[in-house]
Amino acid sequence: MPLIKRKFTEPDRENPTWEERWKGEDAGLITSWEVGRHLRRSSPELAVKASNGELPVLDFKGGYAKSLKKKQKIGSLNYLAQWQALRGEDLHIDTDQEYVLSCSKTGNETVFTHDNQKLGVEPDSSFALD
Repeated sequence: MPLIKRKFTEPDRENPTWEERWKGEDAGLITSWEVGRHLRRSSPELAVKASNGELPVLDFKGGYAKSLKKKQKIGSLNYLAQWQALRGEDLHIDTDQEYVLSCSKTGNETVFTHDNQKLGVEPDSSFALD
C-alpha cells in the first residue's frame, strides 16, 4: 500500500460509501483520521493528552488505560491515524512501515502495524478494534 497523506486543513470527505471509507486504497486510515478530528473538537481533554504524548484508549488497538507489565504491544495504523488527528496533525502514514511510539503517561511502547497477523485479526478484516 502507498503513503497515505491528508492535510489537517482539508475538509472531511462528503458522504463516502462504506466501501470507500473502509475498503479503499487507504484501508480506512482517512476515515480513522477524520474521526480523530471530530474527537479533537468534541473531547478537548483527550486532545490535550494526545498532544502531551499519551496514547489514550481510542477506537483501535494501540492505547493504554494503565501501565502494563508487558512493556510493548502491537497497535493498528488506524489508531495512529486517529491519534495524529487528535493531536491536530496532518495524516502521514506509510502503510509499508511500522511505527514505534512510547506513551508518556505509562512508559509502555506500541508498535503500530498494518500486519493483520501481528494484530491478531482475520486477514480479510479492515481494522482491529480493542
